[in-house]
Amino acid sequence: MPHAHPTQPYDDQRPGTSGLRKKVKHFQQKNYLHNFVQSLFDVLDGYAGATLVVGGDGRYFNREAIQIIIKMAAANGFGRLLVGKGGILSTPAASHIIRKHGAFGGLILSASHNPGGPDADFGIKYNCGNGGPAPEAITEAIFARSQAITSYAMAEGEDIPLDTLGSHQLGAMTIEVIDPVADYADLMESLFDFDAIRDLLAGGFTLLFDAMHAVTGPYAVEILHRRLGATKESLLNCTPKEDFGGGHPDPNLTYAKALVDRMFGDRAPDFGAASDGDGDRNMVLGNHFFVTPSDSLALLAANAECAPGYRDGIAGVARSMPTSGAVDQVAKALGMECFETPTGWKFFGNLMDAGRVTLCGEESFGTGSNHVREKDGLWAVLFWLNILAARRQSVAEIVRRHWARFGRNYYSRHDYEGVESGVAHDLMAHIEGQFATLRGTTLAGRTVRTCDNFSYTDPVDGSTSSKQGLRILFDDGARIIFRLSGTGTVGATIRIYFEAFEPDKNRHNLDAQSALADLIAAASELAELRSRTGRSQPTVIT
Repeated sequence: MPHAHPTQPYDDQRPGTSGLRKKVKHFQQKNYLHNFVQSLFDVLDGYAGATLVVGGDGRYFNREAIQIIIKMAAANGFGRLLVGKGGILSTPAASHIIRKHGAFGGLILSASHNPGGPDADFGIKYNCGNGGPAPEAITEAIFARSQAITSYAMAEGEDIPLDTLGSHQLGAMTIEVIDPVADYADLMESLFDFDAIRDLLAGGFTLLFDAMHAVTGPYAVEILHRRLGATKESLLNCTPKEDFGGGHPDPNLTYAKALVDRMFGDRAPDFGAASDGDGDRNMVLGNHFFVTPSDSLALLAANAECAPGYRDGIAGVARSMPTSGAVDQVAKALGMECFETPTGWKFFGNLMDAGRVTLCGEESFGTGSNHVREKDGLWAVLFWLNILAARRQSVAEIVRRHWARFGRNYYSRHDYEGVESGVAHDLMAHIEGQFATLRGTTLAGRTVRTCDNFSYTDPVDGSTSSKQGLRILFDDGARIIFRLSGTGTVGATIRIYFEAFEPDKNRHNLDAQSALADLIAAASELAELRSRTGRSQPTVIT
């Protein structure tokens, strides 16, 4: 029988666009997770007897959290709960399972690309019945409810054995421990030409995939090794670990250094890729060649016909505002709609649900399509392998031919991580305070056309999102963008984005940092970065 347990509100439990993220010890406070879960259930309607999907990236506290959620879901009246074996479900796989099984929604346990372990980070977020992240109306309702509830409902019973496939009963609710990989792998096989990719790999094409001891390890083993024939030696760090092997599971040039060193070293493979903690991000590399996430999105859009799942054409494309305009050039040339949205996958979900968009992406190593309602790291890797199998050219050659056709968007992001929150907000206010006098002036040898704090009106539901990032836009199409990121759990991350479009193919072989040097210097001076933050260099450059 379910029992009511007393709880109390916390003043810092507001979920953001990526859910609630805190240190593990924060989640281990008495009733803290319970308070969030009960608040969620209290603001949802119509789930009695319905199906709930639960899983996570395997980080520390994942198993304990799942047992709590199972008992609370049973007490609150769900009829069926699907949980990945071992508590594992990648974020895109969870989205697919929600959609395939007609679930009411799902709880995904992850702090994405943040470090794991008893002294590191944990997170939880709710995805709706379309498989996508909850809209702000729900997250705000959860927060408001969390300030008022005084008890939570929790069924009594033994913990569910998560390491064996099977069915269990807790009160009136059935719990099914499911294969976390099979449904997702089948979906990938329906979208991509696995025969062509198998032939590519059998013909001597070499690859490296680094799962970073995170959730995509089992997915890579099943798809890349068992179904496509990649050698086990080509798959790195494929055993999920609670602390990600002590690493930072963020697939970029800084934190995936071991893979990058192999790809830029002697006898480098033809193709390299990595995914992050929960499996929704990707990094793609060629032999001595890095593909920016912005270019990757544009390349996928320009070569969509290579993959069977997209051979009939794509409805449109979308990118987050800080992402480079490389995909805009493709959309313009191919005559398709292109949307610029705030950062956050839910904005893409609205467009996909309305049939306006097929492919979408963010510069923060996230790319996806309408096959799910989350970004999808392994999907992007398979799409690249499908293009390589169809075109039989190197990664570098494919990218350079793309630049020759559409022009090159030189682009880079500089992250200043762990900046004291007050300092970061003061810096942003200082920049915005100069906007009125910047318009029409010369900065970095260019004329400033306009400055603003980006706002967006959703073309589907009419909702408006404001204060999404400070933009300095130049007459020649160049941009400098400043944003604060909320994905960390300590301090604030200042992200600065630089972009300049180069149509001349004779100038496409410059180093990005050199090509953008004038914009980088201007941004540093404008923001007074060194004096305000004490930093002389970014933490991460991508």
